[in-house]
Amino acid sequence: MERRVVITGLGVASPIGIGLEDFRTALKEGRSGIRFDQNLADLQFSCQVSGTPPIVPEKLTQYFTDLELRNFSSTGIMYGVIAGLDAWKDAGLSPSQDENPDWESGTVFGTGTSGIEKFRESIYKIDALQTRKLGSTAVSQTMNSGISAYLGGKLGLGNQVTTNSSACTTGTESLLMAFERIKSGKAKRMLAGSTSDSGPYIWAGFDAIKVCNFKSNEEPEKASRPMSASAAGFVPGSGAGAFVVEDLESALARKAKIYCEILGGNLNSGGQRGGGSMTAPNSGAVQKCVKDALSDAGIRAEDIDYISGHLTATSKDSTEIQNLAEALNRYGKDFPYINSLKALTGHCLSASGSIEAVAAVLQLAENFVAPNINCEDLNPEITAVIDPECIPQQLITKEINIAAKVSFGFGDVNGCIIFKKYSQ
Repeated sequence: MERRVVITGLGVASPIGIGLEDFRTALKEGRSGIRFDQNLADLQFSCQVSGTPPIVPEKLTQYFTDLELRNFSSTGIMYGVIAGLDAWKDAGLSPSQDENPDWESGTVFGTGTSGIEKFRESIYKIDALQTRKLGSTAVSQTMNSGISAYLGGKLGLGNQVTTNSSACTTGTESLLMAFERIKSGKAKRMLAGSTSDSGPYIWAGFDAIKVCNFKSNEEPEKASRPMSASAAGFVPGSGAGAFVVEDLESALARKAKIYCEILGGNLNSGGQRGGGSMTAPNSGAVQKCVKDALSDAGIRAEDIDYISGHLTATSKDSTEIQNLAEALNRYGKDFPYINSLKALTGHCLSASGSIEAVAAVLQLAENFVAPNINCEDLNPEITAVIDPECIPQQLITKEINIAAKVSFGFGDVNGCIIFKKYSQ
């Protein structure tokens, strides 16, 4: 029998806040976390601003042992462990204290890369004939599954423990993979999420292909401009978002708070055909992904109250809005409310889907639509399709029953997940 699946815990480490309280406040206020990045300036990047989680070293001791922190430099694992452990705690759960692991709990926690700073450090030591000085954590910090391995060990998870990777769709994909595992009865609860490293060695390639905004280095908070006529590329960001995804029966039995129910969703690829490429979406595949997500969730297009967009502040923003409108057959004032968290955080790459989904779930659970910033000059190609009122620039208090999160990534991959306010 297929099980109902709910979200009972949230965690986040983002440029606008570490932990739900700070994150929620910044989200409602429309407070940007994008700052001038001296490191990027010193390295002569064109884009010299970034969205980096404001983590102080003292905070790390709450999540890592002194031994783990010795020679530790994987920011992605740091962010993921903070978000993951916070989500577990938020769900009212504790790490397994038994010699046996928790067979009913697992994790799917994604990333694009792992420990690129550690890779750099290791390469220099190897080239200097100092291989023996790499340290005992070089492998665990640099293997892609490092994040799920760290979380699995800290929590004592005995079910599936794995790391997924699908570019900017990674976070949405991890949620759907966890959802399917619980729905099929293979686990009672899963820690889902995704993370992304910080720094120039992650962001340089994007700067090189000129998709980052280099026109707002002196005004960092205005640099990320999704849906704006003056959008000039995305701002690089990083962080992690995490969810405890749980069998409804299990959540009710332990009297857990329930943020929302996951109704379903869909993942697909445009195959880099039909106008799709390594860096551009196949519009037909995007529309099919959304339509198939609605079908999987058992809802109609008109049921959607709010969409958390991918919307990167590039020329593809208007294409995304057009694709969503066509998939839903909703135009003008009939289009749902939509916003883009990237105006506040920048583009957090493999972490973007999960951080933005945390924001989406909060808005659904607490009945508000966060403001879009930096789009006072809305792109006319967008307003020709949907009404400007669907793109709120002030905080809106509104009952939200069903929300959709969409993500699109390099490689022409797409994801859409549907959340619903929980009711018995």
